Amino acid sequence: MKNIYILLFSLAFLACGNKENSTETVENTKTESNSITVTKVQFESENMVLDTLKPVSFDNTIQVTGMIDVPPKNKSSVTTFIGGYISKTPLLVGDEVKKGQLLVSLQNPEYVEIQQNYLEIAEQLNYLKAEFNRQKSLYDEQITSEKNYLKAQSTYKSSLATYNGLRKKLQMMNISPSAVEQEQMTSTINLYAPINGHVTKVNVSNGTYVSPSDVILEIVDIDHIHLELTVFEKDIMQIKKGQKITFRIPEASDKTYDADVHLVGTTIDETTRRVKVHGHVDNESANFIVGMFVEANIITNHSEGLALSNQAIVTMENDNYVLVLDEKQNDEFHFKKIKVDLGKQDENSVEILNPEALKDKKVLVEGIGMLMEE
Repeated sequence: MKNIYILLFSLAFLACGNKENSTETVENTKTESNSITVTKVQFESENMVLDTLKPVSFDNTIQVTGMIDVPPKNKSSVTTFIGGYISKTPLLVGDEVKKGQLLVSLQNPEYVEIQQNYLEIAEQLNYLKAEFNRQKSLYDEQITSEKNYLKAQSTYKSSLATYNGLRKKLQMMNISPSAVEQEQMTSTINLYAPINGHVTKVNVSNGTYVSPSDVILEIVDIDHIHLELTVFEKDIMQIKKGQKITFRIPEASDKTYDADVHLVGTTIDETTRRVKVHGHVDNESANFIVGMFVEANIITNHSEGLALSNQAIVTMENDNYVLVLDEKQNDEFHFKKIKVDLGKQDENSVEILNPEALKDKKVLVEGIGMLMEE
């Protein structure tokens, strides 16, 4: 019985010893995993760089979306005042046009009828004017009755109004009234570009009948590109005229462009609860296309913070770490891994929220990725 107790006690003692050894091994492994040693040759060959925390100014921004657009005056929908059949369409989508350039030609027998009516009233007007002046003279001399005078006056002025109306209609149809008065009539009218720009839509082809309500084609002048952004109601009070905007077109390029807030809307869309913000683009000569989707950041103010280069941060298991130089012995650099909390971030730097952990320490800011992978 005594031997059995001695055996049990020995097994328990061995078990405790193994547990302590196991714990010690784990602690040693953990300690070793937090330390990395780099030789001088490795340090130089990998172009590793050490740096310290530095004060950096971070932008406080509001993220918004929107599109590339142009002012209403830079868009034009081409229509006709009087319906007709398309007889000539020389332009395609993308063609550049100048103000006054021929866009399309239309034909319709009604155009001839309007010119005939104008020519007839123009011929009658000379006679009616002469008759009115004659009746006025006779009335002034009390030779004719007031009735005859007023009738001549009414006929002349009514015809004059019809003449002026038809003349204006011909001008709107781009037909010269002077040419019609010389009996040079046409069954074709031409529509000309009202602005400089590029053709963005062509809705017709030869032989198509168009009415005054139909849009034949559209022209957009891209000389003044701007941003049309939408800002949530909760953020709009922070937006002011003159604030800087950075934006990019994610579907086309990773390049970042600059703009500034020019106008802030004063009404909220009841459906989306958003407000329109108009931004002026700094580089209007860029190859933007109207309608492009943009992602933008409106810079509302700035704040200071202690930061490191983005390249100094390595993320492992949802935590962020940096490598700090612990000591340098002979030709070896000994680094230890320190967990950091991150704050604001821009393209180059990231704010460290626990700077006391890195106070007066040198941090590896280039080459850390290779070490952590190893």
